[in-house]
Amino acid sequence: MNIYGKYAPTLDKILNQLMNRFDELNNNYQKVHHECLYEHLNGRVKSEASMEEKCTRKHYPLTAHSALREVRDSIGLRVVCNFIDDIYTCIDYIKSWDDISIYNEKDYITNAKPNGYRSYHMILEITVPDEDVDGNIPGHYFVEVQLRTIAMDTWASLEHEMKYKHQIKNPEMIGKELKRVADELASCDVSMQTIRQLIKEGD
Repeated sequence: MNIYGKYAPTLDKILNQLMNRFDELNNNYQKVHHECLYEHLNGRVKSEASMEEKCTRKHYPLTAHSALREVRDSIGLRVVCNFIDDIYTCIDYIKSWDDISIYNEKDYITNAKPNGYRSYHMILEITVPDEDVDGNIPGHYFVEVQLRTIAMDTWASLEHEMKYKHQIKNPEMIGKELKRVADELASCDVSMQTIRQLIKEGD
């Protein structure tokens, strides 16, 4: 039995629509500004196994309601930008979309996590013509969006690898080194942003 039940096809449809919308946004931005708003876009519907594991870990029953209401990342998008400013420009566009409201947002770029993790997280609530798990038509679904620079994304991939590899020698030393590198990358991101601004002022 699929934990998403009869709502699984709607999740795929929402993901495809959002991926297309972001692609269109990037293409239109490029036509006007002659540069990309973001460099990479990844999207996924969380696998049944991952969703079941998360519900179990959080002591939720293994139901579609838990997967689509208690947990809010059944649909996930990652937007990877070249510069910090592009992330906030992207956020402004997202907030201007009529059929989307912001359920929650966390700025881990301005306020990094203690381990050095940096990213901007948004939980979007999107309205669609299909039925939702509460029986509403139009329905409401949650989507998690993470926005990062390339440097932040590279660091997060490395940190994720460390977290899920259980046979690691010197985890404390690696953790400290990761934190040091995170701070260096953050400094580089700010410097690159400043240089970009200086170049633009010269136009």
